[in-house]
Amino acid sequence: MEDVKEHQNQFHAEDDENEIVSESTAFVHGEPLQDAAGPPKVDSEMEIIHEKVRKQIIKEGHGHKPSKYSTCFLHYKAWAKSTNHKFDDTWHEQQPLELVLGKEKKEMTGLAMGVSSMKSGERALLRVGWELGYGKEGNFSFPNVPPMADIIYEVELIGFDETKEGKARGDMTVEERIGAADRRKMDGNSLFKEDKLEEAMQQYEMAIAYMGDDFMFQLFGKYRDMALAVKNPCHLNMAACLIKLKRYEEAIGHCSIVLSEDENNVKAMFRRGKARAELGQTDAAREDFLNACKHAPEDKAIARELRRLAEHDKAVYERQKEIYKGIFGPRPEPKPKRSNWLIRLWQWLLSLLYWIFRRERVKAD
Repeated sequence: MEDVKEHQNQFHAEDDENEIVSESTAFVHGEPLQDAAGPPKVDSEMEIIHEKVRKQIIKEGHGHKPSKYSTCFLHYKAWAKSTNHKFDDTWHEQQPLELVLGKEKKEMTGLAMGVSSMKSGERALLRVGWELGYGKEGNFSFPNVPPMADIIYEVELIGFDETKEGKARGDMTVEERIGAADRRKMDGNSLFKEDKLEEAMQQYEMAIAYMGDDFMFQLFGKYRDMALAVKNPCHLNMAACLIKLKRYEEAIGHCSIVLSEDENNVKAMFRRGKARAELGQTDAAREDFLNACKHAPEDKAIARELRRLAEHDKAVYERQKEIYKGIFGPRPEPKPKRSNWLIRLWQWLLSLLYWIFRRERVKAD
């Protein structure tokens, strides 16, 4: 088990090529927040890509645009414009789409045109006419699309491989796919060291996309180990980037993916604990740190985080004690009741008369 080196740099990117790890498929920058009300509202300028394809940029990308026959990796949501019904969502499925420009399915023609105008990391809203979508008949299986339905896509281009890569994912051998993923991971590590976190995450996502569930289910023995040794560091590095960017929920998701396959992975426990602590999930964070401590009892970073949680709990207790003290306060001392002076005078007079009466009676005797 590799020791956690977090006390030197808690966000250090994975470099150990021998670490055996695992995952399911990609998360990609997190699912967009706007969803329940349909497509997001975008105020940017409308760009005409084609008579039936228009684009508005939500988030700018970087670098150049993909050329024909490039293999593009993207996430998207799709709505039928007439009904506002969302019929497809790769973010929800956690499975990015692989799209080879110029070789796409007929119903993806408009989407491919829009993607060809995007840069890596760009997110955009595409409006596609029914002629370049599911056509006059629509689709009555999955996805269920009404006839003559114009489509609205929210798309994020994760990245793309130029034609020089030679093959689409599905045409590669196991070794070729793992090799391509490993190159992406190394590129991501270089960008991470330059503190180019968004660009680094795109490379890690591309690497993960090479080894989705459909691919991993077919692997056994040494090939599965080879694939896992590339995938897990990508997820852990994604978590490190996301923690730096304060996107803690997404970081937790990537660490949980690793732990679902490798339950004793110390780095995954530690980074998930860090993210949970930042979200105020102190009990869950403590559980992660304690589990990590079982496997790396000498690690100073883990011990430091446990101390921080203990100090946090103590501070919370003291604050609560002061709050409750202020609300309820100490039990008040009972105050003596003030007697009416007339009653006390009357009691004194009665006592005096009784004393005189006793005295006269004694004299008479």
